[in-house]
Amino acid sequence: MGHVWVKAKIGDPEKRNVTEVEALVDTGATLTTIPRKLANRLGLKPTGKTLVETAAGRIELERTRIWIELEGREEIVPALISDIIDKVLLGVTTLEVLGLRVDPLTGKLSEWTLLLY
Repeated sequence: MGHVWVKAKIGDPEKRNVTEVEALVDTGATLTTIPRKLANRLGLKPTGKTLVETAAGRIELERTRIWIELEGREEIVPALISDIIDKVLLGVTTLEVLGLRVDPLTGKLSEWTLLLY
């Protein structure tokens, strides 16, 4: 299927600072991750730290909360701040909260029913 890139709007939880970005969907990642430069530009405040597993081993990243809009759906979700990556990686938790999934036939986001059991 290859890489899936989508347009996303990301901002602080109060939507005072919002920007549109090209984001890479990463269904192997739990949380959405944003570069520190973007977090600083949006004025995001760290809410704690989390140990995460990466292909290069375990690292500690700061957590924050972001407002995000994808495909006309919006929500405030947890996110990680990274000094290593230079792009927004959309994790599966964000997709699930917004009721979206990657359609393997089209390589695009599609509506998905949330599970309640």
